[in-house]
Amino acid sequence: MVALQIRDVPDELRDRLAELARQRGQSLQAYLFDVISDEARRQDNLAVIDRFSRGRYGTRLEKPDVLDALRVGRRERDVALGVPESDQ
Repeated sequence: MVALQIRDVPDELRDRLAELARQRGQSLQAYLFDVISDEARRQDNLAVIDRFSRGRYGTRLEKPDVLDALRVGRRERDVALGVPESDQ
């Protein structure tokens, strides 16, 4: 296994992440591992969405509509978790 390091994390963000980990009964390391694992899984979801957008599965949804719905859901999740808004 490899160790990852994130530099220049503001104290208030670290404190918020530690609080979220505590609320879930996890160490900060375990909580952050779950967060990055979920992000990696979402990339797999995007690949599935891409396959569906090609119409091979009979969907009537357009890819931009699905991606917009995902963005809205993630934004709502981040607000609920107190994650600061990014510039991206």
